Amino acid sequence: MELNGVVVINKPQDYTSHDVVAIMRRKLQTKKIGHTGTLDPMATGVLPICIGRATKIVDFLMDRKKSYACEMLLGSATDTQDQWGTVIDKNDNFEISESTILETIKSFVGEIEQMPPMYSAIKVGGEKLVDLARQGIVIERALRKRTIFDIDQIIVRHHTIAFEVTCSKGTYIRTLCHDIGIKLGCFAHMTALNRIKTEPFDLSQAVTLEALTLENVHEHMISIEDALSFMPSVTIKGSQKLNTLVKNGVPIDFSRFLKEKLSLSFYKIYIDQTFWGIGEQTSDGLFMRKVLRDDSEDEIG
Repeated sequence: MELNGVVVINKPQDYTSHDVVAIMRRKLQTKKIGHTGTLDPMATGVLPICIGRATKIVDFLMDRKKSYACEMLLGSATDTQDQWGTVIDKNDNFEISESTILETIKSFVGEIEQMPPMYSAIKVGGEKLVDLARQGIVIERALRKRTIFDIDQIIVRHHTIAFEVTCSKGTYIRTLCHDIGIKLGCFAHMTALNRIKTEPFDLSQAVTLEALTLENVHEHMISIEDALSFMPSVTIKGSQKLNTLVKNGVPIDFSRFLKEKLSLSFYKIYIDQTFWGIGEQTSDGLFMRKVLRDDSEDEIG
């Protein structure tokens, strides 16, 4: 039976996101698999994997908020901004009150600018920054705007700080730790990172690579429809003709079938009670962008 849906993997440390995809391709005997956002090898936690037709929604899932449980150490900075790097700056003599630490960390909530670290998978001129960094090459990088929606559960244990952060896609948590250390005036680097959520998925839905098999994958599969639970929906009254036109990829303005006016956005499209795919409301109308319906489902009458 064809596999279509999302499986949330609890990524182990020392595995790249591509490693996880490669292992799942072997386990599930299919090549049509993709992840929804890179996790550094040292990081653990939520890594949604799209299988079959669900690979068509990767971009929509990548844009969602992410939440992490993080730990950082004050007193030193590293070239990778985490504990796996080489110490490049150190401060052995500093005293900072807990209230100052809390206030400083909280000051990063909102829109911030981050300098992408050299040890990252970002490509410049066709080369990954991390590959250049390993050659001792440092190049200019443009600041990138990111959003920190919340930082809470902050625990201060002398120079070790733990907290949870919810942020926009593309945010580097190790860079956040590094920047907090700079603002505190004592340097800092990240010592642990666990992604606990990437909307709409969290750790409670995650399965380990070891536990996942071809025989039990359906027990852990989240349908494409449920994976898009954050997206508003519209329902169109169906007909055999409409069904055939949509199936054949004929552009149809669905807004003419609706009484209400929609805002410019993406919508789950239902024809009668059947989920068909993702539509986009533009200034020209509401058009299907991704047909995701299973062809084996009954035709609309």
